[in-house]
Amino acid sequence: MFFIRPIEPRDLEELITMADESGVGVTSLPANRQKMAAKIERAVQAFLGDVDQKDALYLFVLEDSETGELAGVSAIESQIGHQDVWYNYRIGNTVHASAELGVHKQTKTLYLSNDLTGTTEVCTLFLRERYRKGANGRFLSKQRYLFLAENQQRFSERVIAEMRGYSDEQGISPFWEGLGRKFFQMDFKDADYLTGMGDKAFIAELMPKFPIYVPFLSQSAQDVISKVHTNTEPALALLKQEGFRLNNYIDIFDGGPTVECRLQDIRAVKESGVLTWFEDNNRADITNPKGDVWMVSNQKFSEYRVIIVDGANFNNGSIALTSSEIDILKLSAEDKVRAVAIKPNIK
Repeated sequence: MFFIRPIEPRDLEELITMADESGVGVTSLPANRQKMAAKIERAVQAFLGDVDQKDALYLFVLEDSETGELAGVSAIESQIGHQDVWYNYRIGNTVHASAELGVHKQTKTLYLSNDLTGTTEVCTLFLRERYRKGANGRFLSKQRYLFLAENQQRFSERVIAEMRGYSDEQGISPFWEGLGRKFFQMDFKDADYLTGMGDKAFIAELMPKFPIYVPFLSQSAQDVISKVHTNTEPALALLKQEGFRLNNYIDIFDGGPTVECRLQDIRAVKESGVLTWFEDNNRADITNPKGDVWMVSNQKFSEYRVIIVDGANFNNGSIALTSSEIDILKLSAEDKVRAVAIKPNIK
């Protein structure tokens, strides 16, 4: 059985391994021991409630209860752009028109902006390759919405996700080659690494402050604006399933899109509900793939836990849980749970 829990200091080595496995473009997982240790410590303090609300990072891991191995990681930044300046390109239009000449030309432009400062970000989604099967990816991504639903006062009304932009098998980003390299004179992987390390001052120092006219870019760079990496396409599909939509902002390095949704409009937030539970160790075939699949979390904070209940059974507003599921969720008799179908339109 797999379950979600907050990250702990003992997870450092496996998190570094996942950072190595994630490859170029996942800036929130830098393969650096010091930065990873600091990220874990920041998350630990957040789950203890010892940091300013706007600076909190909630980092979750997907654990195999049988082996103890970590299968993946995902996170929520409570409000971006407070500790580090947050940069994006906003896609806009510049119109040139002349009635006398019969000209009306719309030109896409890129504006360097900090417009998304203060929004909540769902981020750092990575599932190890050997675990990319079944509902693992969907679970790792969507479980964050139960945490958002349970703790709405801790987050912004706007929730975004930055998607990894397109790069080829050699890690080369056409967008970077067509734009960023002109100003930074370094390889994409090096700029990507510096960003992941939190060294963003060079962005403000070197990036042009004036709008960039998209037609001036190479065709290969234009073609990948708002295009996601092949490995990120499933994650984007899951976000769209929950109500996220493109918002005309892209990453300044790889051109990857940003998607956005109001917290209250996220499907799993709206549809989740608080339930009582009862123990049923004879629940009919809990691994039955034809049964309803639900995510179930406890209502704790520092001891937050989420599981998948496959073949969920309900009785008078209560959900059936086995003794092992009860133990993983750390439930006592008076506790309730929050639950939601993992896919839309499942009742």
